[in-house]
Amino acid sequence: VQLTESGGGLVQAGASLRLSCLVSGLRFDRYIAMGWFRQAPGKEREFVAGISWTGSTADYGDSVKGRFTIARDNAKNTVTLQMESLKPEDTAVYYCGADQVNTDVVITSARFYDFWGQGTQVTVSS
Repeated sequence: VQLTESGGGLVQAGASLRLSCLVSGLRFDRYIAMGWFRQAPGKEREFVAGISWTGSTADYGDSVKGRFTIARDNAKNTVTLQMESLKPEDTAVYYCGADQVNTDVVITSARFYDFWGQGTQVTVSS
């Protein structure tokens, strides 16, 4: 199983970025919930956004609601995170995770995820 994130970078406050996560080695369109988490230096891994395996349900961390949008394309084994109005406090390494589930739910706790990508750095300057 491999999760590969891309799309991170250095941007100014107010800018947008789009992260992608390509999943291989899993039957992505069957019972695989996906999520994005982030971790800043000295802080715990934080839930950013999650989406159920059908894509019918999504959830967001309070700090990103209204600015970030998660989506998935089951035909392309890809989940994306569109980030708008970025703030310096969004600076972190962003990780995508995959969780094998039994129901069509969003998983918000990192401890339940089975697989992780290597992370992509997002840096927002003020």
